Amino acid sequence: DEFISSPPRKTVRFGGTLTDILLKYEKGKTTDFELLKHQLSDPDIKDAQIINWLHEFRASVAYLTKDFEQLVSILLKLPWLRRSRDVVEEYLGFLGNLVSAQTVYLRPCLRMIVSQFVPPRITIREDDVDISDSDDDEENLSENFNTCHRALQTVARYVPSTPQFLMSILVENFPFINKSERTLECYVHNLLRITVYLPTLRLEILELIIERLLKLDVSTPQQDIEDAEETANNSGSEEKTTEEGLFDMEEDEETKRIKVASSDSERMAHPLAERLDILMTILFAYIKDVCHVDGKLDIGKTKDLYRDLVSVFDKLILPTHASCHVQYFMFYICSFKLGLAEAFLDHLWKKLHDPNNPSVIRQTAGSYIGSFLARAKFIPVVTVKACLDLLVNWMHKYIDNQDTGTNVYCDVALHGPFYSTCQAVFYTLVFRHKQLLEGNLRKGLSYLQSLNFERIVMCQLNPLKICIPSVVNLFAAITRKYQLVFCYTIIERNNRQFIPVVRSGTGGDLVQTCTNPLDSFFPFDPYILKRSKKTIEPFYQFWEELSAEDLENLKKPIKRGTSEDEDDDFLKGETPQNDGMVGIAPNSYESNTRSPVSPTDSPLDCYVQYPH
Repeated sequence: DEFISSPPRKTVRFGGTLTDILLKYEKGKTTDFELLKHQLSDPDIKDAQIINWLHEFRASVAYLTKDFEQLVSILLKLPWLRRSRDVVEEYLGFLGNLVSAQTVYLRPCLRMIVSQFVPPRITIREDDVDISDSDDDEENLSENFNTCHRALQTVARYVPSTPQFLMSILVENFPFINKSERTLECYVHNLLRITVYLPTLRLEILELIIERLLKLDVSTPQQDIEDAEETANNSGSEEKTTEEGLFDMEEDEETKRIKVASSDSERMAHPLAERLDILMTILFAYIKDVCHVDGKLDIGKTKDLYRDLVSVFDKLILPTHASCHVQYFMFYICSFKLGLAEAFLDHLWKKLHDPNNPSVIRQTAGSYIGSFLARAKFIPVVTVKACLDLLVNWMHKYIDNQDTGTNVYCDVALHGPFYSTCQAVFYTLVFRHKQLLEGNLRKGLSYLQSLNFERIVMCQLNPLKICIPSVVNLFAAITRKYQLVFCYTIIERNNRQFIPVVRSGTGGDLVQTCTNPLDSFFPFDPYILKRSKKTIEPFYQFWEELSAEDLENLKKPIKRGTSEDEDDDFLKGETPQNDGMVGIAPNSYESNTRSPVSPTDSPLDCYVQYPH
C-alpha cells in the first residue's frame, strides 16, 4: 500500500538522454534544454535528481564546450556542499571530469570553490527591506571547508597548472577589512590550509595575507587602540561574544579546531584591532604548526618557512613605517632557535651597512636591530655583545671616514644610517646593561669601556642631538654612573641650540620642537593585542621600571676601585617595587609626552637633572 500511494520518482530526461538534449540545442531545438536549466535552477531540487543529473553530466563532459557556458554556470551554482554525502562525492567526481575534459572551465570552478571559503550570509527581509544580514554560523562549517579543500585538491590533481590560475582568484576574493571578524578569520584560515597541499603558492599566499594584515595594522594606530580600550573600560560597554577559530595544519585532514576564545576581557574594543588580533593569532598558530612535527621542532621545515617570511619582511614590512604588530611574525619564528635569530640579525646588518640600499631602509634596519636586541629574551648576552661589537666598529669607521670629508656636521639627511645605528646601540645598552655587567662587574666595565662611547658621543656628527631624547637621557644616566662618558654638557648645549618651530593655523600660532628628527620608531615596542600577545609575552623583555632609589643610584658614579664582588642594586636582581615609582624609559612615538601602553610596559619618559 505504501509503495502504491507514494508518488512516482521524477526522471531527469525530457525526451532523451542528456547528450540528446545538448545535440538538439546545437540544432536550434531549445525546449528540452530550457526545461533542463529550469530543473537545475529549482531551489527545491532533490538529492536524487542532482545525483542523476551529475551522473549523466560526467558521461557527457566532452559535449560541454564553451557554447554551454550558461549551463555549466548553473551547475556550479548548485548547493552541493549542504547536501548528502552521495551528492558531495558525485559533485567532486563531476568537477574532476569537467576540468580535465574542458580546461576552459578551470577558472569558473576555482572561483566557485574559493567563494565557499567564507561563511554563507543569512538575509532576513521584511516588507522588501533587509533587516538582518549576518554570518550563518552552522555547525558543519568546518566539514564544509574540508570538502572545499578536497575539491581544490581534486582540480589541482587533474590540472597541474591550477596554482598559477588560483592565486589571482584568491586575491580577488579576499574580503574587505570591514567584513565581519568571522569572515576574515575563515578566509585567512583557508588560505593558509592551501599552502599545505600547494606549497608552491606559500610565498605568494603569505605575501597576500601579511599585506592585508599590514593595512589593518597601519589603519589602527596604537593611540587609537588605547583610547578605545580606555573608553570601553570606563563605560563597561564591551559586548559579549564568542569567536571560534578554526585551524587544521594536518595533511591527513583530521579535523582540529583551535578555539580563539573570546571573553569580555580578551575582546579588543577597537573593531579593526579586534580583526587584527584574531588574524595574528591564526598566523602565529600556522607558524608553530608548520615548524613543529609531533611537538618537536623540524629544522628543515622551519628554515624553509623562515626564508619565505624574510622575503615577505623585505618586500612589505621593512618599507612600511611605524607598523605596530604585524612584524612580530619574525620575532616569533626567531624564538624557535637561536640560529634563526642570529640569521635575522645578520640579514638586518647587511641591509644597514650596504650603501646601495636607500637611506630610509638602512635606518629602519637599524631600528629593527636595536629593538630586537633589546626586547628578545631568547637572545643571549654573547650574541648581544657580538652585535654591539659589529655596530660600534662600523660607527667608528664611519667617523674615521668623515674626518677627511666636507660633510662633518650634524645632518640627518646626510648621516641617517649612522644616527639610526647610534640609537640602536644606545637603546640596546639601556635594556641590556645589567646583563652585560652582571657576574663580573670589572670585566663588564672593561668591555663597555672598550667600545669607546666617548669618541662617538663627542664626534662632530653629534648623535645625542638627533637620537630620541628619552633614549639619550637614559643612556647618559647609565654611562655617567659607570663613568663611560659624560653626556650632559653636550645635551645642555644641544638643548640651547634647539630652535622651536612656529606653525600658524586657524587656532593661532603653535610652537613645536622636533624631538624625533630621525622619524624613527622601535618596531618591537610592547604588543597590545589581547589574544595574540599571549604567544609573544613568554619571549618578550618588558621594561623594568626604575624606583626612586634606582634613580638616585644612577646619579652616584661607580668608583674606579669598586670591587667586582660588591653588590649593586641596579645590577643584581629586579628593581625594587615601591609607591615612589618614577618611570624613565624609551618611548618610540612621543618621547616626552605619554606612555605608549601602560606604566608596566614602557613608562612615561622624564628627564633626570644632574649637576655638572
